[in-house]
Amino acid sequence: MTTDSQLSEHFWLSEFTASQAAARLGISNEPDSLDVLTNLTEVARLLEKVRTVLGGKTISISSGYRSPAVNKAVGGSMTSAHSNGCAADFSCPSFGTPRQITAAIMNSGLTFDQLIYEGTWVHIAIAEPGKTPRNQVMTAVFKSGQATTYLAGLV
Repeated sequence: MTTDSQLSEHFWLSEFTASQAAARLGISNEPDSLDVLTNLTEVARLLEKVRTVLGGKTISISSGYRSPAVNKAVGGSMTSAHSNGCAADFSCPSFGTPRQITAAIMNSGLTFDQLIYEGTWVHIAIAEPGKTPRNQVMTAVFKSGQATTYLAGLV
């Protein structure tokens, strides 16, 4: 599969692998396994459902897959769902704020593993293959100089 491969009706692999950090640092951010590509395809399918919930509005992915080197460079968690292709961070300004997007998804009945309101974007993840989706909703709390913490629900 090449980076211009279509994963679903509205989403392309290149949207999930684009990384300013990778480009700046000269790091590859290409998926290195069929498992990651399969996971990214499932995330794209979930985002198609999200797009429907959001009235068919265009979704902009700001972070999808992160190779181990990219994840380390951006300070991502060692257990980040981005590292195995199970997550995407996105926004949809033509629908509303990230908070409004999170609320719409939370109340839609969609199945997901995690949905996190991150202030200026929304994080959504699928469950890893073989695991049961948790439908966990959280709000990220950012404090300067401190690790990000998470509160249960949409706060």
